[in-house]
Amino acid sequence: MKYRPIGNSGLITSNLTLGTMIFGEQLGRSTSEKDAIEMINYYLEMGGNHIDTANVYAEGRSEEIIGKALQGNRKKTIISTKVRFSMSSDVNAEGLSRTHIIQSVEDSLTRLKTDYIDMLYLHSFDPITPIEETLRVLEHLIDSGKVRYIGVSNFKAWQVMKAQGLTKYLNTNPFISAQYQYSLVKRDVEYEFFDLLESEGLGLLAWGPLGGGFLSGKYSKATPTSGRISMTSEDTEESWERRNNDKNWKIMGAIDALTLKYNATHSQIAIAYGFYREK
Repeated sequence: MKYRPIGNSGLITSNLTLGTMIFGEQLGRSTSEKDAIEMINYYLEMGGNHIDTANVYAEGRSEEIIGKALQGNRKKTIISTKVRFSMSSDVNAEGLSRTHIIQSVEDSLTRLKTDYIDMLYLHSFDPITPIEETLRVLEHLIDSGKVRYIGVSNFKAWQVMKAQGLTKYLNTNPFISAQYQYSLVKRDVEYEFFDLLESEGLGLLAWGPLGGGFLSGKYSKATPTSGRISMTSEDTEESWERRNNDKNWKIMGAIDALTLKYNATHSQIAIAYGFYREK
């Protein structure tokens, strides 16, 4: 495991973060609590120190599992979680308002069995709440010690720039990280975000490096469509319907050749691409 600072900060992360989106899911593709805790323990034993979750993952169960698994290892581990989407039917239990962010953080702290969150991400942009309100409540949470660093996820480039620019204008803590999907079959961030994030001091923490499983080497054109990618339904980015095209199969052909050249797995080649582009 290698380590590096996140963005323009002194927070040091391992180069592999453990994602926990399906920990505790009840339907479809899921990871049981027992298996999830074993994965977390193995990840920590291998030198990993950064676990990523969100309050909406498995309706909070992902955070609960992490909280249970990290008892005794909390101070050695970076926990990232997110806020934005609804966790109840309350009209104010959604968005990036002062009310929702404070309540969401309190609830996440309870589920995670901790008194601070290392990295709090804004899960997506909120077109209703003034960004100034969001930034001021984030500053309040940092001052209180309940949140240590902040990041953005799924923002458009102009939204990232506006938010980061306002932190300077308001003299609040800046964002240090950004989460976006990035893989050999999903490369949109290369067009605009790389330069933006470098310029504004945000580190890119990519998710989905295997393209929803497509790049794992388990699938081929000849494989029956049923059960190929168990990840998502047709209307999502990682669905088989979106991955199954000529361009992506050409990419898989190139990966096939590299696995033979370097005696590596498809997954290793796909993940190595992301590491290479980060340098």
